[in-house]
Amino acid sequence: MSPQVNAGALKRISPSATSPELIRNFCIIAHIDHGKSTLADRMLQITGAVEQRDMRAQYLDRMDIERERGITIKSQAVRMPWDTDGTPYALNMIDTPGHVDFSYEVSRSLAACEGALLLVDAAQGIEAQTLANLYLAMENDLAIIPVLNKIDLPAAQPEKYAEELANLIGCEPEDCLRVSGKTGEGVEEVLDRIISDIPAPVGDPEAPARAMIFDSVYDTYRGVVTYVRIIDGSLSPREKVTMMSTGSTHDLLEIGVSSPEPHASKGLGVGEVGYLITGVKDVRQSKVGDTVTAAVKPAEIALDGYREPKPMVFSGLFPIDGSDYPVLRDALDKLKLNDASLAYEPETSTALGFGFRCGFLGLLHLEVLRDRLEREYDLDLISTAPSVIYEVTMEDGSESVVTNPSEYPTGKIKEVREPMVKATILTPSEHIGAVMELCQTRRGKLQGMDYLSSDRVEIRYRLPLAEIVFDFFDQLKSKTKGYASLDYSDDGQDAADLVKVDILLTGDQVDAFSAIVHRDNAYSYGVLMAGKLRKLIPRQQFEVPIQAAIGSRIIARETIRAIRKDVLSKCYGGDISRKRKLLEKQKEGKKRMKMVGSVEVPQEAFIAALSSDEPDSKKDAKK
Repeated sequence: MSPQVNAGALKRISPSATSPELIRNFCIIAHIDHGKSTLADRMLQITGAVEQRDMRAQYLDRMDIERERGITIKSQAVRMPWDTDGTPYALNMIDTPGHVDFSYEVSRSLAACEGALLLVDAAQGIEAQTLANLYLAMENDLAIIPVLNKIDLPAAQPEKYAEELANLIGCEPEDCLRVSGKTGEGVEEVLDRIISDIPAPVGDPEAPARAMIFDSVYDTYRGVVTYVRIIDGSLSPREKVTMMSTGSTHDLLEIGVSSPEPHASKGLGVGEVGYLITGVKDVRQSKVGDTVTAAVKPAEIALDGYREPKPMVFSGLFPIDGSDYPVLRDALDKLKLNDASLAYEPETSTALGFGFRCGFLGLLHLEVLRDRLEREYDLDLISTAPSVIYEVTMEDGSESVVTNPSEYPTGKIKEVREPMVKATILTPSEHIGAVMELCQTRRGKLQGMDYLSSDRVEIRYRLPLAEIVFDFFDQLKSKTKGYASLDYSDDGQDAADLVKVDILLTGDQVDAFSAIVHRDNAYSYGVLMAGKLRKLIPRQQFEVPIQAAIGSRIIARETIRAIRKDVLSKCYGGDISRKRKLLEKQKEGKKRMKMVGSVEVPQEAFIAALSSDEPDSKKDAKK
């Protein structure tokens, strides 16, 4: 059944500045696969923001990678018209990602809104990540509208989950709206509730202009496109604007709103969400969280920016072709504009050459960024095994921060501290045992447990970050038949018995394969890596030992046998001493060759050894 389009809504709002009383700014917060993008599609259709002939599924997901994986990676702001009792309102919606790795996008979107739709799948109930985003929205004092989606599914249990939602946010079960993003049922009621329940934006129209940058993208032809929320005053085209953090002044070439395609306007006023184009090509001139003000009558106090995101996982990105290094540097500059949570700095590896050490918010973030670099900038990249930040204190009192195993100091170490996280796991009650067993094997400490309902439980653990960045999510899903959900946040540091495991080829250390692991897991890591490299490195003319070592102590060894020529083929019969003489001669030659020969590790071996341990984040994202 195709949704009915409200005829009165098709009347487009004039793109010039709108009165703040007629504006509503809201975002949608939900877990992956709970129907955010589908509900956004229906809203665009019903309000007439997108013509029927232009409509396509996941309209606001602009990247190929988002459409392929069925996940939202970038927040998208869109303006929609809606009439209530003959009054035309402008609704500014920000569609946010649902995965834990993109929570920084969500936090910025919440700061630009006055209200949020809490969207929950009526067949699955609330998930850990939705819970985390709900607490974020409550911290920002946003009006929360609970919505149960997918009520058309045979497995939907709206009554059960309405009660769960009501207990969480302190409302009545009947206050939870029941909708179907697929069929359009109940969507008009949601739009009406947005206008009645979410407050209009507040600001001083006479004060000097202040606009908060909450997102920006790089356009090849137009330069940096900056997305802003106007807090005070107004901005008009052709006036000069100043970025308050850098002090740089630019001409405002174009100002407008996304509805959902960009529409130039005569200006933006208090409470409005739109875009600015200044023609700037330098990506460092437009920082997310900066305040834009008018150059003629500037504001004195900048708006509070966003708290800087803390990278959780570090990985090296190296171009397979060394000449692509400048291209990779420019690509990272442009992606940093598009994704403010990315952190990077130059790095050199003896094995992989020049590259960058990048900080990510999680493994899916790492994989998505690498995919985007390869697709959008036509690069071939190797990413090293992910690691976290360690703080090392030496016996002499000196301290060092280690983001890469190659930076691990040598000498007498007094203490190593590793980052810890507070993990929240929501799971059906029959899987409690399996979840607790998994967390105990990952050095976790139970912090508490609460029953949300008779058959759903929230378990809180304190875990080392290094133990959950590899395959923890995969293991959690398989042990709970796909029903558990995970959210985690930073929780300080703890001292731990950690060691650095080096991989040696013919006695030479290969820095790309080094890892910092717990002493109990060091032997298994050494055996695994040595065995893997034995299969991947081609045989040489001489014997190649592969060793795993902690300091000077060898803990595992594999040997790549030498390619040997059959020097006895021309001997038939005769005295054994002649054969022995030929074999001794060959042995001497091999020994001499081993002294001068060096082992070349092919690029394929690096890629296979470093990537095969990474969990399949595509599966993670879908779950």
